[in-house]
Amino acid sequence: MTIYKAPLDDMRFALYDVLGAEAVLARLEGGEGHTRDLFDAVLDEAARFNEQVLAPLNATGDEEGCHFDKATRSVTTPKGFKEAYRQYAEGGWAGLTAHEKFGGQALPAVLGTLTKEMIDSANLAWGIYPLLSHGATSALEHHGDEWQQEVFLKPLVDGRWTGTMCLTEPQAGSDLGLLKTRAEPNADGSYRVTGTKIFISAGEHDFAENIIHLVLARLPGAPEGSRGISMLVVPKFKVNKDGSMGERNAVAAGAIEHKMGIRGSATCVMNFDDAEGWLVGPAHKGLVAMFTMMNAARLAVGIQGLGLAERALQNSLAYARDRLQMRALSGPKLPEKPADPLTAHPDVRRMLLTQRAFVEAGRVLATYAALQSDIEARDADPQARKTAGELLSFLIPIAKGLLTEAAQECTKEALQIFGGHGYIAEHGMEQFVRDARIITLYEGTTQIQALDLLGRKIMQLQGAGLKHFLGEISAFCQANQANDSVKAFVGPLAVAAKAWGDLTQAIAQSARSNPEELGAAAVDYLYFSGYVTLAYFWAKSVLAAGGSALSPDAKQAKRDTATFYFTRILPRIHVHKAAIEAGVATLPEVL
Repeated sequence: MTIYKAPLDDMRFALYDVLGAEAVLARLEGGEGHTRDLFDAVLDEAARFNEQVLAPLNATGDEEGCHFDKATRSVTTPKGFKEAYRQYAEGGWAGLTAHEKFGGQALPAVLGTLTKEMIDSANLAWGIYPLLSHGATSALEHHGDEWQQEVFLKPLVDGRWTGTMCLTEPQAGSDLGLLKTRAEPNADGSYRVTGTKIFISAGEHDFAENIIHLVLARLPGAPEGSRGISMLVVPKFKVNKDGSMGERNAVAAGAIEHKMGIRGSATCVMNFDDAEGWLVGPAHKGLVAMFTMMNAARLAVGIQGLGLAERALQNSLAYARDRLQMRALSGPKLPEKPADPLTAHPDVRRMLLTQRAFVEAGRVLATYAALQSDIEARDADPQARKTAGELLSFLIPIAKGLLTEAAQECTKEALQIFGGHGYIAEHGMEQFVRDARIITLYEGTTQIQALDLLGRKIMQLQGAGLKHFLGEISAFCQANQANDSVKAFVGPLAVAAKAWGDLTQAIAQSARSNPEELGAAAVDYLYFSGYVTLAYFWAKSVLAAGGSALSPDAKQAKRDTATFYFTRILPRIHVHKAAIEAGVATLPEVL
């Protein structure tokens, strides 16, 4: 069994020391009682639940998988999963950040982000079930009618019901304009929803008494393409407007997928056969509600990458310290032993430092993004809310794209440290590699994130979020250019940030003459952006470490890892810049 210990010290360092979140959250609306003592108590209890309840179910859930009964169209989750969810719901975790009027605790999004990282480290497959509920809750809170919020949100928030996002169809993956599911109006204001959706996470399971599906469909006379899409709420059991549950609705799982990873998560084919549903938001405006759900989910999937990388690091580091293999090139480190530990070898240290560099800066990135969502939602200053919203929108594709791709690298390096022992199931490393593979695909592939970043956030929105972020980096560099503790990082960071701005302008210029240049540059641009973003958070971390309560060894580890990042990972931006400058002409048609 793999180990997992919640990295509470580093979480608190990111939250309090690097980002100063305690003071920020206290000044926001409803933040009077949001004290450090409260946050720490929640984090401690989350650590206990994830270490003791969820983490032990990770390997067994992967081995057993979900069971589908064709006769009843029901799904049974792996042993222990249902009981773990009962404890999760009873502990109030389902409503941790939800609004109080729906029964939630209204705690900050940053706290939800850190607790979610623990869940994803402990048991990624299990964590997908509540993840989909959070997405459904967000969509209904922002776009649902008053009666829909009253009837559906309260049981979702207290965990009695769960939710899904039903978007993808066999012929329509990322291109939702191709979807065929239809919704015909009834006299009572409801709709009859008919169609098939695939890849529906948590579409059917045994956790809750009802499952609330948010479904994209076309109404009669809808415009062609994505502008003709509506969103409907379709419960597994019909729900009356007084909140009482009725008969079984005409929606059921047709099958569950047999997958490479996340085997404890039920990924379903869902069939809607004149199922009763209710329109969420205006007709033909379903994409607006969908993107509310999707943006929350995309940041959440980035956190999945962070969680997987953290657990892979913990296990590969423990193994490297204990495993004796060969002698160090400079001579024996443990002459009394038959061989030296793996950590004596430089390239093993490279693999460990790569993981640590991505994990610790990635944690600051995820927490920073969540903090922007808190500011956007509850700051008294409208301009502060606007700026935070633009920053969050800009950072979501970076966080989702880079952190999930980094998880591929981190889990691969962790397995590599184990050698052949990593390839067999006994040590658990191969599960992390398999589980990590999906996170670059669902909720928008890395390519979709890259196009969103470059095509929408930069080109369509004139780079509003980028301007804010580069301004913040510039202010940091100017304030600390003479600070000896971070001088070694400030200079290279300033150069990289300027290169980021220059590269953005160059791409925009080339795209004006040939729009295909955007597609050719997008993924490399996402990586370039992500590496500079993490460099900024590493520089901030080194500065914060100096005045923190970290031990001298921990402070030195922060500086050492930052030095590694700046000298061995940040230079990757030059390769991506060269690829971008090569242009679309180097991507001929493949015949």
